[in-house]
Formats: sequence, structure tokens, C-alpha cells
Amino acid sequence: MSTKKLWGGRFQQQASKWVDEFGASISFDQQLADEDIEGSLAHVKMLGYTKILDAQDVDQIVNGLEALREELHEGKLHFTVENEDIHMNIEALLTEKIGPVAGKLHTARSRNDQVATDFHLYLKNRLPKIIDEITTLQKTLVSMASQNVETVMPGYTHLQHAQPISYGHYLMAYYQMLKRDKERFKFNMTHTDMMPLGAAALAGTTFPIDREYTAKELGFGQIYANSLDAVSDRDFALEFLSNSSILMLHLSRFCEEISMWVSHEFKYLELSDAYTTGSSIMPQKKNPDMAELIRGKSGRVYGHLMALLATMKSLPLAYNKDLQEDKEGVFDTVKTLLPSLKVFNGMIKTARPNVERMKRATENDFSNATELADYLAAKGVPFREAHGIVGQLVLKGLQTHQNLQDMSLADLQQASPKIEADVYHDLKSEVAVERRHSLGGTGFDQVKKQIEQAKKELGD
Repeated sequence: MSTKKLWGGRFQQQASKWVDEFGASISFDQQLADEDIEGSLAHVKMLGYTKILDAQDVDQIVNGLEALREELHEGKLHFTVENEDIHMNIEALLTEKIGPVAGKLHTARSRNDQVATDFHLYLKNRLPKIIDEITTLQKTLVSMASQNVETVMPGYTHLQHAQPISYGHYLMAYYQMLKRDKERFKFNMTHTDMMPLGAAALAGTTFPIDREYTAKELGFGQIYANSLDAVSDRDFALEFLSNSSILMLHLSRFCEEISMWVSHEFKYLELSDAYTTGSSIMPQKKNPDMAELIRGKSGRVYGHLMALLATMKSLPLAYNKDLQEDKEGVFDTVKTLLPSLKVFNGMIKTARPNVERMKRATENDFSNATELADYLAAKGVPFREAHGIVGQLVLKGLQTHQNLQDMSLADLQQASPKIEADVYHDLKSEVAVERRHSLGGTGFDQVKKQIEQAKKELGD
């Protein structure tokens, strides 16, 4: 392959090899090879359609590009640092294959709009896969929630026992987070589905191109209306990294709880051996390493978002070489998200809840204190007064090592004569959960409604 720069006409001195290596992006942007060939095919067909190139030249270039694409898929293409980036490498390879006519491919096009188009195509091709993986995980959560509507567990605030809840309700909370994640990625598609090609370097072109034709060839729904914006915009990538960061945040929170739930102190969950590892020194260990890895990878994705924000914050219009730094973080985030979602889905799908352990945890605490306060409020005691009464009973229980439901009726009535024998029914944890019928609450009927709505949303 020729090492003469395709842009080097006005240059008299060549850079040192290490400078070339520093400036080259082929080590990572070769991941855009498919998209680069796809964009070039659409561009040259447009050049033929508008009579900018004659049909013979177009056919020769199209055949050459299609041959390169076939070789790419067979793993036969080899790229060099000397040709800097994926665009120059493909053009150089095309020149080797079909001769000087390959040079006509770049008519009415710049690497600036070319790389922006490739980048849009890259995300456009991968966002549906991410959305599909989120949907798969949502379906798993709905299925598990359906099986655990009446499984009772402690609900927490400040990591302290707060009120008993349905485990199904807990799982559906993460379903809702993922629903918002999916909505964000779908909106991200709107700004990704915009074509920069035709903006050329920054100002458009004097050639009579047809951008609508090219957009249709590439399947873009929109075309950038401003050439300066087209070559310099990376909002779609920032949106992707932001959305990815929020998604990883949700997975990380879930993984943090899984890591606690499987510990000896909680024992709420048992993970499959397929998603855990052992210790090289402690034979008894069963570590939730997959959950910890996903939790750890969230920081990696956050870093990519911060890096691109910092890269973009001071860039004047239009294109700047800084934008070479926009891709690696996105590539790595795609490679982080997809396996994280897949592994998480398998891990939670095969996890077994310890139903009895969860239930017992709601009976050896004071998480039913609110039930007693509500009970008194329903009998006409002002809630603030009821709150104080129950607080005194909790203090007494701590001192006497008794839970509220274990106290005698006489002791309860000493605190308030409004308390009657029916209070013991209300103090049962499963009753406390079942009675919460407010819209979106943890009551069994409400959880079932959440699940049915989710099934409709998922098309199940």
C-alpha cells in the first residue's frame, strides 16, 4: 500500500514515524470500516445519479467498494498507520484495486462530513441492539415479579428497615428505571438518525449533489440543515454516553443491593454458580463477582462521558482534530453496555430469593411501626400525636426486647386506649403490604396492575 499522503500535495517534508503514529486514528477507527464503505457506496451512487460522475466510473468504484466490503467481512483487509484513518485506508485500498479512478470517490466530500456520517451510522446500527437487550431484561424482571407478588421483604430508607414491601414491587421499581432508559435511547435515535454527508469540509459544495438521495440510500430520516453544525456536532454521542451512564447507574445500584442481599448477614438471594466465583485461598467463598464487575464498569462509562464533554467544551466551529477523541469512549461504552446487560439478565434470572428469610426479616424489627401510627390515625388520633405514641412504644420495645406485635394488649393500651385487639391483624407484615392500595403502592393488587401494564408495554 502506498505511504504517500493523499492530502500531501502542498507538503515538502514528511513527519517522523512516531508523529504519524501519534496523529493516526486507524488503531481504533477501523471499527468504522463497514460504515465507511456503506457511506462511500451511497455517496458514489449519488454522484452517478446527479451526473457528477459518469456511469462507467461509478460502476467501477461501486464494484471495488463491494469487493473491499467482502474482504473486510472475511478478515482480509489490512490497514496501516501511514494512511492515518479508516477513510484514507479504504481509499488507498480501493486505489490498489481499481486504479486512479478511485480518486474520484472523494468528489464533493470531505473527511469531515465522512467521519461524522460514519459515526452516526455506527451508533444508528447499535442503538437498536442496546434497546433490545434492555427489553429482554425488562421481560425477565416482569416474569420474576409475577412469581413474587406476595413475597414480603423489608423496604429500606437510609439502609434502615423502613416498611415491609413486596419483592415483586421491588423488582418493578427497576423495570420502571429501565423503561426510562429505553425511552432515552429511543430519543437518542432521533438525533443519531441525521445525515451530515454533503456538508463537505464545513461550507457545503459547489457540485450539484442530492443529499436527499444519499439520505434515502443510507436510511437516514433527517438531514443536517446547517453544514457547520453537521461536521462539528457530537450531541448524539454525548446523549448516548449520558444515557449509557444513567443505565449503568441503574444496573450498579441493583448490583450493589445484590452484593448485600447475597451476604451472610442478609441471605435474601442465592446467585447461580454460573455468575459467581470462588476464592484462591478461602474454600467457602462464593463471590458475586459479576455484580461487582458491572458496578465497577459504571465508573468507566461515566469517565467516557466526562472525557467527551471536556473535549467538546471549547471547540470553535467547525471541525477540529480534537474530535478524533470522540470515538474510543463510545466504542468502549457499546462494548461495555451490551455484555453488562446480557450478564446482568442471566444473573438475576437465575437468582433464587430466600422467601422465608425475607419474611422473617420483617418480623424481627419495627418496620410495622407506621402501621400502628396509621391505625391510630384511622381511629381519630392526629397523625403527629400517633407518631409520638408509637415512637414511645418502639423505645419500650427496644428496652424490653419486644417487637410491637409481641407486646401485650394491656401494654399497647397503656400507650393509647384507642388500640384494640384487631391491631394484631394490622401489624402482620403481609397485611401491612397487602393493604397499601394507593396507586403505585406495594399492595399486592397494585403490583399486579403494574405487571399487567408492563406486559402491555412489552407486547406480551
